[in-house]
Amino acid sequence: MKWFRFHDWSRLVGIPVEVRKDFQLVRAGVVDDAMQDSSALWLAADMTAGRALFSAAEGYEVWIHPRELGGQLCYKMASVQLAGRKTAAAAGRA
Repeated sequence: MKWFRFHDWSRLVGIPVEVRKDFQLVRAGVVDDAMQDSSALWLAADMTAGRALFSAAEGYEVWIHPRELGGQLCYKMASVQLAGRKTAAAAGRA
């Protein structure tokens, strides 16, 4: 699976991500919290670094890597959600 840039940071709490700037990896980790408007997010502290804040206004981007899950679910997110498109069913609910 390849990595996808994800714009709705508020939906990523608890998800492993990569934070990139100018196409370079800045840090990888699990999202600890995020602003509702996706303007900033915090990566949780880990063994290599403390909790860190990243702001979209400073040019940071967040990338995700969908993984196959066990059980009846196939993926954490559907490909249409990754691309920001709505399915016909989701568009009808909005």
